[in-house]
Amino acid sequence: MELLEQVLENDNLYQAIAKVVSNKGSGGVDGMNVEEGRKYFTTNIEIIKESIRKRTYKPLPVKRVEIPKPDGGVRLLGIPCVVDRIIQQAINQVLTPIYEQQFSETSYGFRPNRDCHKAIAKSLEYLNDGYRTIVDIDLEKFFDKVNHDKLMRTLYQTINDGDLLSLIRKYLVSGIMINGIVIESEEGTPQGGPLSPLLSNIMLNELDKELVKRGLRFVRYADDCNIYVKSERAGLRVMESITRFIEGDLKLKVNKSKSKVAPFNEVKFLGFGFYYNPSCRKVRVIVHPKSVKRIKEKLKALTLRSWGVSLDYRLLKLKQVIYGWVNYYKIADMITLLKELDKTIRIRIRMCIWKAWKTITKRYKSLIKLRNLLNVKKTDEDIWAIANTRKGYMHTACGALNSLIQNKTLAARGLVSMEFYYRTVR
Repeated sequence: MELLEQVLENDNLYQAIAKVVSNKGSGGVDGMNVEEGRKYFTTNIEIIKESIRKRTYKPLPVKRVEIPKPDGGVRLLGIPCVVDRIIQQAINQVLTPIYEQQFSETSYGFRPNRDCHKAIAKSLEYLNDGYRTIVDIDLEKFFDKVNHDKLMRTLYQTINDGDLLSLIRKYLVSGIMINGIVIESEEGTPQGGPLSPLLSNIMLNELDKELVKRGLRFVRYADDCNIYVKSERAGLRVMESITRFIEGDLKLKVNKSKSKVAPFNEVKFLGFGFYYNPSCRKVRVIVHPKSVKRIKEKLKALTLRSWGVSLDYRLLKLKQVIYGWVNYYKIADMITLLKELDKTIRIRIRMCIWKAWKTITKRYKSLIKLRNLLNVKKTDEDIWAIANTRKGYMHTACGALNSLIQNKTLAARGLVSMEFYYRTVR
């Protein structure tokens, strides 16, 4: 059976529909949301299939969306309409098993049963084998710069189905809509569509094969690629030759200002950093300082006194952020960091509570209740003095409130301890 017919099999298409629906997401340029797109596709499934077979199907342009990046720039995403997302997902489901047999063992991004934790584990393996200089290659706007002709030639090496290749090409050149204006897409495979991750891996698998051919140790996660060597001299040599290959053979651009050859402890990879632990005489993993800075900024935003939300809602949003962040970084050594973050969060939550109580009377009555509940040895006069204090929020939260708004009180209210959660999922 031709590959296109495998794509268009009803079982495969309905599996694709279920996947797109489960991923949710916003609608594309046609304005249809996921549920509307699902209904349209299922109602018109035979018409859509026949138009694809006759090569008359024309994908709609993708909707351009800008997502802020931590460094202050923006990541450009392209949102296909729901119908196109379903077709792309159907293609992805057929091609993934074929290409999985070709992909490198040290490629980890957008692949089944692989993730960033396994990528970091492989990096540690190389580092602890003595390859402690890293060639950190940054590809400039990779998803926006993929050469269509090069990509199609690469696809042709494996896909012996002109109809399917024609359909994939249509998605590459479907165009981008920005502020109601359609711009032709002469290069790139916009992030956001189900097919883009697979196409990026197919393109960069050419880099993987070159690295394997040269006997180099590397870990790649999507367009983040680190090569591990034993000396700066070897690293500089590899950087120069691999840059020539990437720019000459793959028609991609290496961002020389962000690419570097550096010792392992000066490299950030997937949000993680590396350090040497003398007690176990091994390189281990930590949260990179830039990642620490970002989580501190996020936690600060969620604990602003000026944010006019209920305490329950504030604690719910904190819980969601903490769970997600700790689950991602759980392989890192970070007990000391989490203790520091927990302390800061509790102080800031006490400040929020103090502000929410507003009046001296409200503060007094609330503190009396807590004193009685916790059996704290403070007189009514002590409580009144705290309630009537003219000291600032920070001073009050770090001092007098500690004994009354205790850690266990905050935990009972729903505040999640980062350290405790880390110890449970580690």
